[in-house]
Amino acid sequence: MIDERHILVVAHARRDDTVEAAQRVLDALSSAGARPVVTAEDREELIAALGDLPDVLTLGDDVSVADIELAIVLGGDGTILRAAEIVRDGTAPVLGINMGHVGFLAEIERDDMDDAVRHVIERDYGVEERLTLQVRVKDSADAVIYETWALNEATVEKASRERMLEVVMEVDGRPLSSFGCDGVVVASPTGSTAYNFSAGGPVIWPTVEAIAVVPLSAHALFARPLVVGPEAAVAIEVLERTNGTGILWCDGRRSHELPPGARVVVRRSERPVRLARLHPAAFTDRLVRKFRLPVEGWRGPVFPATGAITHPEQP
Repeated sequence: MIDERHILVVAHARRDDTVEAAQRVLDALSSAGARPVVTAEDREELIAALGDLPDVLTLGDDVSVADIELAIVLGGDGTILRAAEIVRDGTAPVLGINMGHVGFLAEIERDDMDDAVRHVIERDYGVEERLTLQVRVKDSADAVIYETWALNEATVEKASRERMLEVVMEVDGRPLSSFGCDGVVVASPTGSTAYNFSAGGPVIWPTVEAIAVVPLSAHALFARPLVVGPEAAVAIEVLERTNGTGILWCDGRRSHELPPGARVVVRRSERPVRLARLHPAAFTDRLVRKFRLPVEGWRGPVFPATGAITHPEQP
């Protein structure tokens, strides 16, 4: 007997174009002999838009996350982050189909959706592992009171707009600097093009294993963006003199309140996120395409049809 193939479909099903795309993907998977799977939350939204889904299984009820082969995600970066959270306890890679604007995490655009499903059915894709962050919150007695993870970033922010957060920052068990600020972003290479990028932090190539630390509106002489090694532990402590509370956000999805005395410790997680890749391409090309960077006047070698770089020019 041939084992059933379970493909998870995660969709931001509140837009007509995404609902239509979800219908096409579900039908294509079923026609190819795979069993499409959705979360209970997505099932409710899709049924409201499409009617009953008799051939679609429900994650958690009909199939476990451990049995998911791959997750096809229809949406922007927020939906891809949600999918990464859903499959966190399994090994399924995530394939993003951009239905939003920038969609930096997405592998392909919506126009190539049918071709993407064909590649999935044929198992014609590679898998790229991305560094993730382990995040722990400790109280003033150094007891762990909250633990989570992040693919993009962990951010310590002030909870009240009118208040300033007073923090002391530590790297590898040694104090670095204390200052007042709006917050501190600790980002992975994947997250370097997200919140970190907007805050003026460095763009880190995915092949570089490193962690970026970027203070937000810091009142300090030394409050520049930092890049530390992948095995470093970064700690941000909310000082007792803080007038108010802070809040921890991870990927903009998971949060925890930070009273004065709370300590947030961020380090590399042992469990990466796996991204499915159909067309391996230079990260430089992705930056240029997603941010529409001007490259007119460049005289290097290109593929005539795609404009992709063939190889770096030798000195």
